[in-house]
Amino acid sequence: MRKYLGLGALALASSLILAGCAGGGDSETTDDASGATLTIWTDEERSQAITDAAAAFEEETGTKIELVQKNFEDIRADFIAQVPTGEGPDITVGAHDWLGALVAAGVVDTIDLGDKAGEFEQVAIDAMTYDGQLYALPYSLETIALIQNTALVGEDAPATWDDMIQKGLASGAERPLVISTNGETGDGYTMYGFQTSFGAPVFVQDDTGSYTTEVGMGGANGEAFATWLGANGSAGTGYISTTVDYDINNELFNSGKAAYTVQGPWAISSYTDVDVAVNPIPSAGGETAAPFVGVQGFYVSSESKNALLAQDFLVNYLGTEDAQRALYEADPRIPAWSSLAEEVSSDPIIAGFVESSKNGVPMPSIPEMGSVWDLWNAAETQIINGADPVATWNKMVTDLEAAIAG
Repeated sequence: MRKYLGLGALALASSLILAGCAGGGDSETTDDASGATLTIWTDEERSQAITDAAAAFEEETGTKIELVQKNFEDIRADFIAQVPTGEGPDITVGAHDWLGALVAAGVVDTIDLGDKAGEFEQVAIDAMTYDGQLYALPYSLETIALIQNTALVGEDAPATWDDMIQKGLASGAERPLVISTNGETGDGYTMYGFQTSFGAPVFVQDDTGSYTTEVGMGGANGEAFATWLGANGSAGTGYISTTVDYDINNELFNSGKAAYTVQGPWAISSYTDVDVAVNPIPSAGGETAAPFVGVQGFYVSSESKNALLAQDFLVNYLGTEDAQRALYEADPRIPAWSSLAEEVSSDPIIAGFVESSKNGVPMPSIPEMGSVWDLWNAAETQIINGADPVATWNKMVTDLEAAIAG
């Protein structure tokens, strides 16, 4: 794998030499790479993905890289707690939807990718941007897509929800579609592509693509989605049911009892008994179905004593096709690096998820998103179970606006 790291290391070494020559004694940075230590937080899953890169960088520059392995679920809270004390890392791996909380806590620094920004999928750059400022180097993408049983409905993507349902019914499968609602809990995440096809986003985005705190799923468009959801719940077609959780969803699809499902790449390994194709989610409301896209990346601590070195490590070393390829091969996820995403799309399964991500939007990273999930999921569950769609939806929107305002 180290053969992929040479160009990145050379670029970084060159940039560090230049930085050392230009340095003016800034106490917040370390100009001498050979005497510096960069601490990087990672989790077990990502540890191997950066171990070789870190080892090569240490060997070639003389910088000491300290990898600290943590549970991914603990990283955000620990980072927010420890950075202000000076005990946190210089760099951490993390998810983009942490960004609002990290910025609010003042624990992350901006980065400047320059021309490198054009090498990444735009949705990945948008995800790592907050109030017009880029805060992390993107690394990988994940999203959901339409997965279909090719023995029942072939490989062609259905154009619309109605087209999909008709093909599913014609296939003779017990169900045209199965979709997880996380049981009675609700799953607005999985349903979001259908919701956005009605023009009802969770929050309104401004001209820069950043999310505002204006709730976007009220009004006629939101009511139209709620009406559609009710029409396909227990009081209507029954295609969407709160009896379906993640495991039941996968069991029904893998057994051939459903022609289509909506799932992420993490579910593909569960479908051992069927041949599948992956396509973008079809529109139910007339507009493009835009599922949430999650982005993983690398953040720089705002309190790093080696800020210049940390930024150079990300931009000039991890921000290369060779390094991104090494990360992908160690921990295969949809790459955020565009040319690599295109390359790995020679696998039609990956290609389908990449195409779905191109239609997608970043999950909001603003702190207000934390107020959304319980109200949103509960309203969808009630509607699927037969509650009045418009009244239930509008109450949810009102309650959410009040929670955000309060």
